[in-house]
Amino acid sequence: MKELAGRLTALDPDAGAAVRVIAYFDRLAEARAGLEALVRGAAVLAGVPARLVDVERRVHVRVEADGARRENGMPVDPAWPSAALTPGGDPALWLERAEAAEPSVVDAVILERAAGAVRLVLDRTRGRAPADDPALVETVLDATAPEAARLHAARRLGLDTAAPARVLVPLDGRPRIVPAHPAAEPPDGRVGVGSAVPVLDLPRSWAQARVALRFTAEGTAQDPGPGVVHADELGGIALLADLVVPGAEPPPDVQALEAAAAAAPWLLATLHAVASTVSLRAAAAEINVHHSTLQERLAHAEHLLGWPLRTPQGRFRLGLALAMRHLARP
Repeated sequence: MKELAGRLTALDPDAGAAVRVIAYFDRLAEARAGLEALVRGAAVLAGVPARLVDVERRVHVRVEADGARRENGMPVDPAWPSAALTPGGDPALWLERAEAAEPSVVDAVILERAAGAVRLVLDRTRGRAPADDPALVETVLDATAPEAARLHAARRLGLDTAAPARVLVPLDGRPRIVPAHPAAEPPDGRVGVGSAVPVLDLPRSWAQARVALRFTAEGTAQDPGPGVVHADELGGIALLADLVVPGAEPPPDVQALEAAAAAAPWLLATLHAVASTVSLRAAAAEINVHHSTLQERLAHAEHLLGWPLRTPQGRFRLGLALAMRHLARP
């Protein structure tokens, strides 16, 4: 490698320097060097301070060009040359080069090799950032996989195997496993949310999340309802999922809903408000109409559907019909 670097230097100084950088970080990786040694190597080779910041894993290392680890309290400058630890991820490793210019070839090689070595150390010592490896997620959610394999996959995903977690199933996308924080931000889009369970019970949370997803809606006038549904909140309603087959002929009450909605475009949003609020006045406020207007709409809807909507039994039947309408969709 030294001979190759010498030959390349004679032809192209940058190419020779890049080969020496590669060899340097290869030696650090073979020696299983730690994070500080890797960041120090980047700083010394680049001749400027280097900084590693991984918020997810609470890692912050800054090393001066002279090799001393020292914090200066200054925020990261987005203009600095930088590299992410994973493809498509946010920058996590910076060279504090003040001039605003494109990174040199040598800087780019330093960042690429150092970031790769840092990623391996973090994966080995602190676990991978949560839920971004489809094969590992599949293993954790596979009830037929050995417990040891599922626990190993969970640790590789960065999950705390002693803490509860839950599964999120989006309408479009892969399932995600997240820690069961009570104050966690609700997910975006249409998502089914499984119960918080021990890691080894996550296949059950996954099954619940898939059922919960079937109860979600677009939240439009023609498909009113919540975009995020928690399995914990369904209770016995979840049993309907076993009775209504997606894509099959809908139950009679669902067929009546569809026929009525075709005759009155306002009907589905109005009926969803009636079924999901505590009173008719609250339903009128929900859809921003006068109470008397709501009464007129309900009278017309009762005529179209063929059953009463202003009795406890009628509202219960309506709620079931709306739920089955979601479940009947392909």
